[in-house]
Amino acid sequence: MTASEISKDCATSFDACSEQEKHSILKKVTFSSFLGNFIEWFDYASYSYLATVIALVFFPGEDRFVAVMSTFAVFALSFLVRPIGAVFWGNMGDKKGRKWSLSISIFLMSGAAFLIGCLPSFAAIGIASPVLLLVLRSVQGFSAAGEYSGAAVFLAEYAPADKRGRYCSLVPASTATGLFVGSTVALVLKSVLPEAALIEWGWRIPFLMAGPLGYIAHFIRTRLEDSPAFHEMEHEKKEVDRPSRLVFKKYRRRLLSSIAATMVNSVGFYLVLTYLPTYLTSYTTMGASEAQLATDIALVTYIFIIFGAGHLSDRVGRRRMLLGACATFIVLSIPCFLMLGTASLPIVIVAELIMCVTLSLNDANIACYQAEMFPTEVRYTGAALGSNIAYVVFGGTASFVATALIDATGNGLMPAFYMMAISAVAGVILFFTAHDYNGIPLDEI
Repeated sequence: MTASEISKDCATSFDACSEQEKHSILKKVTFSSFLGNFIEWFDYASYSYLATVIALVFFPGEDRFVAVMSTFAVFALSFLVRPIGAVFWGNMGDKKGRKWSLSISIFLMSGAAFLIGCLPSFAAIGIASPVLLLVLRSVQGFSAAGEYSGAAVFLAEYAPADKRGRYCSLVPASTATGLFVGSTVALVLKSVLPEAALIEWGWRIPFLMAGPLGYIAHFIRTRLEDSPAFHEMEHEKKEVDRPSRLVFKKYRRRLLSSIAATMVNSVGFYLVLTYLPTYLTSYTTMGASEAQLATDIALVTYIFIIFGAGHLSDRVGRRRMLLGACATFIVLSIPCFLMLGTASLPIVIVAELIMCVTLSLNDANIACYQAEMFPTEVRYTGAALGSNIAYVVFGGTASFVATALIDATGNGLMPAFYMMAISAVAGVILFFTAHDYNGIPLDEI
């Protein structure tokens, strides 16, 4: 069904749409939400897995270690602008509309990724090359700050109240898919291209792909109506001038609950799905290819587990799922890391799958939970702030903290203890602050 085939009443009110029209609109909202987060994490994986190559392009020199660390420093610095982006996109999304904020943010995010693929090397323009890389990565970080939470809010406000968990689980599934596809593309490029070609032009391919993908997401979003909840808020004139100020003034408890839930998500996601290949090759006897294979198997399986966990949350409630994830991480983190220490591929795969199932109890619910806990007039801002504050403090530092703890103590189980500590703190906060809103229409919160 095309836009021209949608009835006049449906174009002005989602509730007035026929079931066929609602299904058509929801499919477009779902696809655009999936694609936006896919692009963000596809770029993240591409940058991470091609870091050694990017280092040679932008930070050439005799010290290879310094070059690689400089490349990761650029990546880390881009995270610092995320809270600023969360405030900006959240305010715009709550004042000008979810559609406006998401359409512009995906345009800037994918455009910056595309321009990274076009950047001249250090050999061509000198120090301006890494400076431009930092600027574009910062634009990406600023723009991406509103993507995950905004997509979750947009999807939650369109989804049926009794199926919000199922629909919103598509958002974390898209991040895992982007991570898997990005790492796969990077590994294929490394395998099929000679080193000279990879350095000269091969590394640019994933970043250039972000351009057309971003345009498709932007195109779809500009042709969607804003969410029913946002239209209802406009009709009732409930808009606020400074949504971020209202969140900190009136909804601090809910913001704390959002941060606590995302603490577990950010540390768990980075440790389980991105750090483990490094851990296995650095602190066990497992080879790099086997370590990556185990993580890839777990990652693909995880994508499908997410949907089941999201569906389950519609039945049992988001609060129980989030508390269950905290408790399970506390109980199973050490046994799983002991299994990783065997360096046996089948045992390592089982350990990673156990951690993936545990993580899914949290990750499948985060997007929906953040959207549900705030009223419409501050929903985008509250969700974006909770997500980005936690990811900047805990997510971006997870691999660094895990490595530092092992080096400081000589104990390979320290990442497990760190995961347990984060889960314990978050579990206590969630026990006293979390509430269930599943099945309740969002405009009634």
